[in-house]
Amino acid sequence: MRTYNTALALYFIGYVIFEVPSNIMCAPSSFEHVMGVANSISSLKRFDPQFWLPSLTLVWGIVSVCQGLVTNQAGLFGIRFLLGATEAGLFPGVIFLFSVYYRRRERSWRVAIFFGGAAVSGAFGGIFAYAIGKMDGVGGRRGWQWIFILEGLLTIVISIGAYFLVPTWLHSAKFVRRPNGILTEAERERLIARLKADSDAANEEKFQWVFVRRAWTDHLVWAYALLFHGFAFVLYSLSLFMVKGIFCVRIYVVTDGYIVLITTKTSGAQYVGVLLAAAGIYTGNSLLLSWPGENVSGQTKRAVAVAMQITIGDIGAISGSLIYRPAFADHRYRKPHIIAIGYLTFAIAVASYLWINLARENKRRDRIALQHSEGNEEGGAPVDNKEGDLHLGDRDLRYRYQL
Repeated sequence: MRTYNTALALYFIGYVIFEVPSNIMCAPSSFEHVMGVANSISSLKRFDPQFWLPSLTLVWGIVSVCQGLVTNQAGLFGIRFLLGATEAGLFPGVIFLFSVYYRRRERSWRVAIFFGGAAVSGAFGGIFAYAIGKMDGVGGRRGWQWIFILEGLLTIVISIGAYFLVPTWLHSAKFVRRPNGILTEAERERLIARLKADSDAANEEKFQWVFVRRAWTDHLVWAYALLFHGFAFVLYSLSLFMVKGIFCVRIYVVTDGYIVLITTKTSGAQYVGVLLAAAGIYTGNSLLLSWPGENVSGQTKRAVAVAMQITIGDIGAISGSLIYRPAFADHRYRKPHIIAIGYLTFAIAVASYLWINLARENKRRDRIALQHSEGNEEGGAPVDNKEGDLHLGDRDLRYRYQL
């Protein structure tokens, strides 16, 4: 059991280390400035999402196949670390890409679909793995080895198709007339216009380290990260004893599930508790993961903020993957369940802090705008120095947070 928990933890350690660097590499114009290459369009194209995200998926599939070929503990630990490192950039990269193509109020629905896809894959993954496990002994390999080999090969095939399906940045995307392209030039211009009216998604921002520093020093970004930290502990600890199947995907209250798990002893009631907890945590995660994508303005700052949220969250995942130990089994894991409720209570407190601060700041900016309008014959909201407007991001007095 200790070896199993260590392997789980190493996966998340690789995940945590490489998430922020991966999203910086995926941010618009980041590579040419980080490496000091002026106007290196060819270098930039090597690291746009159309290349970066499918490549991460491809390498992850290769590493997964290798996991099915390991023969000793050291190899398992190394492969688990690499598995986390290669997967690290995918989730924050996809969430950031949504923020470039959709208006702010449209993003949470897309993140929910994406995260729901992960839940569905987990639900059917158990059934798929059970079927593959029947191959035990085929080719002289154990059933668990075939699970990693075949699922890795399937991922490799999907990643090849992703090179043709994942879009690049909006301003550099090739839009041609149908039926050969996804949008006409007129539709592209209309898309850019609707994004400009809503957020910074249509801006062509150049990478600067000051934008990275703004994310690191913003207390709201840290609050988004700590919010996911509380949820991630529960998400990844719950998966250790969760029933696999499509019925795990949807119901709505997390803490009710843990209360059932703590206060009941029968297997049937325990299953109900797991279902409630699993469904609630997946629903909540899809909402909180979309929050920084909606409220953090400035493309580089948002890319870092999204990655920071998942990075800090996955530190909670490391703890969650280690908490359910055989020593607690005699009491039906009562102590780990109570700790999970504590993490959820912490997450509720952080969410309340965010909501209060965002609402208060919106009201403050509304008052300033009203005062400016009353004192200005031409009316309108306060306008900062025009040359610096694009670089103010969510600090601009005209910006309003989504609650």
